[in-house]
Amino acid sequence: YMYEYTQDDFWKKQAQAFTANIEDQKTNGGTHDMGFKMYCSFGNGYRLTNDANYKDILLESAATLITRYKPTIGCIRSWDHSRDKWQCPVIIDNMMNLELLYWAFKETGDSVYYNIANTHARTTMKNHFRDNYSSYHVIDYDTITGDVLHKHTHQGYNHESAWSRGQAWGLYGYTMCYRETKLPEFLSQAENIANYIFTNPTMPEDMVAYWDFDAPGIPNEPRDASAAAVMACAMYELSMYNPEKAALYKKWADTIVESLSKNYRAQLDGDRGFLLLHSTGAHNFERDVPLVYADYYFLEALLKKAKLEKEGTAIL
Repeated sequence: YMYEYTQDDFWKKQAQAFTANIEDQKTNGGTHDMGFKMYCSFGNGYRLTNDANYKDILLESAATLITRYKPTIGCIRSWDHSRDKWQCPVIIDNMMNLELLYWAFKETGDSVYYNIANTHARTTMKNHFRDNYSSYHVIDYDTITGDVLHKHTHQGYNHESAWSRGQAWGLYGYTMCYRETKLPEFLSQAENIANYIFTNPTMPEDMVAYWDFDAPGIPNEPRDASAAAVMACAMYELSMYNPEKAALYKKWADTIVESLSKNYRAQLDGDRGFLLLHSTGAHNFERDVPLVYADYYFLEALLKKAKLEKEGTAIL
């Protein structure tokens, strides 16, 4: 994204070097984070350079990811740790990894990728969301029956609270699913999540959410700039899909980007090279700190905003 934004070969070379270092992750079937790791790096690399080697690595990554799919449950398993707590945990973050599978379907024509992505999205839609379209973080499934065992919010305030970055993953995830499928159910889900987020009584004026919408000490709670950046990315794209609400959706995204740019920026040549400050990883760690994925989605939001205003599309 730094290269795409600046067109400076310095950043291209940096990106190529750092990306090459994680190629071995293409066969790491021990994690669901294949989209985050491989599509955000090699995927953008392939989009910007057409390097055929990147394509091969991405296809192998997608093939590795679907080994974690559990047909009885209809989801890709997220975590392998804490087996004393969960049988088959699936987290809302996992929606973001589906983009790699939709890409693999388009590249190969193999409907297995498309069907797994859609099934995971539908199962998540059924079990992760409350009536008000807020989301739990972790749904634990019975590996034999596929029944829901537990509904938890591991990184939020408590199990019934709305962890802000989790809401952002859902918003972005279903917006992306609609882009890739044009299925109305995914657009409806994305818009309902957006309505929950942006009309929430605890959403501050600058639209940079507190780390949990139900954190007890609001307004004296840490913000999560990373959640805000992800939300902005989603809303720029979502504005393309509903002409009646396009202006409102873009206004929400613009408010976030303006707020992050003015009040959450790191110091130039300081803060160890980060772009944004004031993110929160979870309730018990990484509170009010810079996070690399806040920077990533901030850059993505800036790119989407620029492209939307120039070309009428926020799809990079």
